[in-house]
Amino acid sequence: MSKAAPVTSAAGTSPLFDKCFRFDDAHRIQRAGLYSFFRVVDSAQDPEVVIGGRRMVMLGSNNYLGLTNDPRVKEAAIEAIRKYGSGCAGSRFLNGTLDLHVILEERLASFMRQDAAVVFATGFQVNLGAISCLVGKGDSVYLDKQDHACIIDGARLSFGEVRKFKHNDPADLRRQMKNDTMSRGKLVVVDGVFSMEGDIAPLPEIVAVARDFEAAVMVDDAHGVGVLGPTGRGTAEHFGLEDEVDLIMGTFSKSMASVGGFIAGEATVIDYVKHRARTLIFSAAPPPASVAAALATVDIMEQEPERRERLWENTRFFAEGLRSLGLDTGDSETPVVPVVVGEDLTALRMVHRLHEEGIFVNCVLSPATPPGRALIRTSLMATHTKDHLVHALEAIEKVGREVGLVRSAEV
Repeated sequence: MSKAAPVTSAAGTSPLFDKCFRFDDAHRIQRAGLYSFFRVVDSAQDPEVVIGGRRMVMLGSNNYLGLTNDPRVKEAAIEAIRKYGSGCAGSRFLNGTLDLHVILEERLASFMRQDAAVVFATGFQVNLGAISCLVGKGDSVYLDKQDHACIIDGARLSFGEVRKFKHNDPADLRRQMKNDTMSRGKLVVVDGVFSMEGDIAPLPEIVAVARDFEAAVMVDDAHGVGVLGPTGRGTAEHFGLEDEVDLIMGTFSKSMASVGGFIAGEATVIDYVKHRARTLIFSAAPPPASVAAALATVDIMEQEPERRERLWENTRFFAEGLRSLGLDTGDSETPVVPVVVGEDLTALRMVHRLHEEGIFVNCVLSPATPPGRALIRTSLMATHTKDHLVHALEAIEKVGREVGLVRSAEV
């Protein structure tokens, strides 16, 4: 059987690049006129954004508390640049730690009711660095099958055994742990809020299983901090388990209106992560503007609980509106509200048509969701008005009728 001729290009003749020139998924969608990725936004991430000169309702942002364009947050970032400059010119480990980083870490530890916290340049780097340095040879890390990619990649980089249990299924976790008689140490890592479908991890049951097998528990609360819990401290607070969860990870790019991430927990463990996590030691420190912006949002989250109340009012109104149209919103319990579409082409068509109707939503296809379960991912902000949401529901009803998802229900 003859081999196919190698693909050649200006990049060279190495077979390494063959896959790049065979890759046609994005081009096929572009040729069909349905490409809805890497859209260029010409304005701040407000409830309305400008794209190509058109104002659109933004239902695809993780700016849950509406703080990314808040004057106080912007002024804090500007003042930090005036004092510290635009960057830190090195890693946290060597020359890049500012007093501002330490202030934020102390503030986050207090806010999260944990002993200590350490700040990374991105949330992705938190999971990549923390998991890979904590899980070593002879250890096992247990992941929910729907965990975020950075959790999976962090586990893969470790020297431990990676085991996956069925989504939100503590019984399957128990079964696997019961059969694991060889591991020295065990770590369970779950998303507090799953970012594609907005469902919440059954944390009480997961913690109970973990404790039965002397396993540690880490919660990725990227979409929980600022959103869940009586005071916005996330999934552990939501369930009253702050003293039972060993590590809580969070990001600044959602409710905290910046970029970066942190992990909080027992001081000795956090100190170990600071000295062992390669993504911290070998990455440039978070820039002053990002740190100052995140610091400002912690104060606002504590001082203005009404923002979270408005977020939940908007969430309930919008989710109920979608369900009244007969649309499937899965098991969402949070401001991440999906519309389960099914076929990839239908989801692509809907996102394209909604864009034409002035509504920005996100298209989620496999592997970000299981095959045959393509989603329209919407997310709410505290700063959306009822007019924004009514307009969006009307557009979704119109487009849903066009593709056959909406049949008889009215808004």
